Amino acid sequence: MPIIVNLDVMLARRKMRSKELAERIGITEQNVSLLKSGRVKGVRFDTLARICEVLRCQPGDILEYRRGNEDTTLPETA
Repeated sequence: MPIIVNLDVMLARRKMRSKELAERIGITEQNVSLLKSGRVKGVRFDTLARICEVLRCQPGDILEYRRGNEDTTLPETA
């Protein structure tokens, strides 16, 4: 997957635990854990916005695109 989730990095920078983030944004701690590990297929924009608000960051601080991690079943684009 070419999208890398750096939520654990932002939590460490803000000295915040997953449990506190989950409580403040209104999702379960398990869902925060799944998001941190990158084992989700997507994230709602409103959830991403709440995460950014609580962590005082931008979406690009949490989500990163890394070329070379693409799914090989997708066609190449120029």
